Amino acid sequence: MDHGGHGMTMDLPPFTVARGLAFTGEPFFLVGCLLALALYGWGVVRLRRRGDAWPVGRTIGFVAGVLTVALVMCTGLNEYGMVLFSVHMVQHMVISMLSPILLLLGAPVTLTLRALPSAGRGRKGPRELLVALLHSRYLRVITHPAFTIPLFIASLYALYFTPLFDFLMGSLAGHIAMMVHFLAVGLVFFWPIMGVDPGPHRPGFVMRILELFAGMPFHAFFGIALMMASEPMIETYSDPPASLGVSALSDQSAAGGIAWAFSEIPSVIVLVALVFQWYVSEQRHARRRDRRADRDGDQELAAYNAYLASLRTREQ
Repeated sequence: MDHGGHGMTMDLPPFTVARGLAFTGEPFFLVGCLLALALYGWGVVRLRRRGDAWPVGRTIGFVAGVLTVALVMCTGLNEYGMVLFSVHMVQHMVISMLSPILLLLGAPVTLTLRALPSAGRGRKGPRELLVALLHSRYLRVITHPAFTIPLFIASLYALYFTPLFDFLMGSLAGHIAMMVHFLAVGLVFFWPIMGVDPGPHRPGFVMRILELFAGMPFHAFFGIALMMASEPMIETYSDPPASLGVSALSDQSAAGGIAWAFSEIPSVIVLVALVFQWYVSEQRHARRRDRRADRDGDQELAAYNAYLASLRTREQ
């Protein structure tokens, strides 16, 4: 029997970690993950051959981000996520809140700008087009907090509490589009907050922290709403397969608990990253001030020596 037009058998065995992590190789995300790793690797190799350094930590962050996407979309989690709300919520939380943070820590935009060759004066190549996009009005709008925070919130309430979710889950294309949307929303939300890559908005550290915590409470409220509900709220998950041995209400409650608890994880990761960036920035400014002070001191000393020399000349 098929479920939701996906051609997937309803009689899945009870969920276990081994079954959930079994590789299934969903084609769209598998190709996307391999392509992302290949392009990032090309950029790093190109810099190294040119004699330029690229931080290993950034490479680790990006690879970890790609692997988290593959983990939830190219394994058994994707199949169980079609019939279990709790497993789907794990997918949603990882791909919208953990994967984007790790990917952005890899600074892919910075790597691309450094790796792509310049097209030359008066010409436009891929690098020039990327720079134009980074300065475009379109990107200024979609990365502004007035857009990203409502979009972040709407991706929960307007999707799950309307018939739109059931519609998207009714086809393979709809399901893939929804997961791509989750990833894209996470990227545009966390991009200006992380501040690793260049972008239209570069708020200060205090403002970034405020933006981060502006969206997180709504995740918690969403999770609590699912946990407190007395009946299934999502039609797709209202009748889980008997072979899984779970009720729709208990599964929904578990999904709500996952959404509620998971909102804390990215907050901690981003907060630690922001505090570290803040510390590094302050250290850099302090060194710059010290160099300026040393330079000014040298100039004052030179001027004083010149003054003394002029006095000696007059005495002679």
